[in-house]
Amino acid sequence: MSLTRSDFRFFHRLRVRWAEVDMQKIVFNAHYLMYFDTAITDYWRALALPYHETMEQLEGDLYVVKATVEFHASARVDDQIDVAMKCSRIGTSSLSFTGAIFRGDEHLISGELIYVFADPATQKSRPVPPALREALNGYEAGEPMSSVRVGPWSELGTDAQRLRTAVFVEEQRIPKELEWDEADAVALHAVAYNRLGRAVATGRMLPHEPGVARIGRMAVERSLRGGRLGRDVLHALMGAARERGDTEVMLHAQRSAEGFYTRLGFDRRGEAFEEAGIPHQEMVAKL
Repeated sequence: MSLTRSDFRFFHRLRVRWAEVDMQKIVFNAHYLMYFDTAITDYWRALALPYHETMEQLEGDLYVVKATVEFHASARVDDQIDVAMKCSRIGTSSLSFTGAIFRGDEHLISGELIYVFADPATQKSRPVPPALREALNGYEAGEPMSSVRVGPWSELGTDAQRLRTAVFVEEQRIPKELEWDEADAVALHAVAYNRLGRAVATGRMLPHEPGVARIGRMAVERSLRGGRLGRDVLHALMGAARERGDTEVMLHAQRSAEGFYTRLGFDRRGEAFEEAGIPHQEMVAKL
């Protein structure tokens, strides 16, 4: 099977490690299936669909029934390779994914993974749910996988609260009394929803001083981080600040997220500090 990079819109990049190669410094054959499996995980992230929660919502699960690999050339230790993946066919109850591994523009490996959607209790096949079918077809057609709603707590509070509880209270162990405050009632909130209607990211904005907005409570569902959801929520809030005449936005970034905000045009201001027991850095951006 001859494939080119233009046949795909999804790519997962990785570097070949010593543990994955043999004495000739070429990749053990079995590792290519692992590369494709890893790419599938990131493919779900690109769909903005947290896998386990999505399967629970759809009352089913996906089971591999066939996996094939075709070898054209070998990847070597320290190669930077791109694992491409696309959903190439959706049947009544099955999904076929075509994969390819490239080193630059050189096509090294072809692969195919076939899944069956089935009842987890009996593992008997079931029809692929229309919502999943539409999400997969939409992604391959280049459609957006999420949309952001901006509004008051009265409209978005239930979904924002679920996300923030999972991220800040349960994951980061921030005390509930520090997470919830009266500002939620007057803040402007943004919530990103995936194609199945699940809230997957959120943030809020408050007036800080004349002409300056303060963004905070930025949270993205754990399994979907590293995609575009946080950026989309941030841009929605910055757009709302710009529309009301603000000229600057500021925020207190967790130090672990500082690179994310830097890439989106924010600059550090002042020294790092601790907030709710977590290192933070004030950052600002002009509108």
